[in-house]
Amino acid sequence: MNAFEIGILNAIQNLRAPALDTFMSLVTRLGDGGIFWILLTLLFLIFPKTRRLGAACAAALLIDVVICNGIIKPLVARTRPYDVNTAIVLLVPKPSDYSFPSGHSAASFTVVGALYFRRSKLWIPAAALATIIAASRLYLYIHYPTDVLAGIVLGIIFGFLGVRAADWPFKIAKKRRNS
Repeated sequence: MNAFEIGILNAIQNLRAPALDTFMSLVTRLGDGGIFWILLTLLFLIFPKTRRLGAACAAALLIDVVICNGIIKPLVARTRPYDVNTAIVLLVPKPSDYSFPSGHSAASFTVVGALYFRRSKLWIPAAALATIIAASRLYLYIHYPTDVLAGIVLGIIFGFLGVRAADWPFKIAKKRRNS
């Protein structure tokens, strides 16, 4: 599987161009530490109209960081592709954690999932940005395709779980009021 995935990454390297190098290096930074998605979540939490959406995103991101970064990455401990193909010249600093799953993809699609399951139309532009961030991880030779795919799938699941987790306190409060 690794050889097949390295082949895909090497084929993507044929797309390299200075403008695309700059763009992909910049867009991947939006996903560093989930910073864009965290800031978006904080923005949602500020306004009463979007506070419940923000709570869902926050819960989802919390689930993501615990399961993805805290459990799966150290458990799988997958070497990054640039450590396998050492001839590649990286355009960004080497990440210090493991490769599987892609944390950038997981965090991005975690928020997309929360937006979708919360029925916010913002899921569409968020999905567009998340897709570009996920693609940047392949372009930059930081992740294998299956890392990114797993991050996307896990992110959507975490988004769903985050919506359910954020709704839980409201359901308890409603039951108490109706009792």
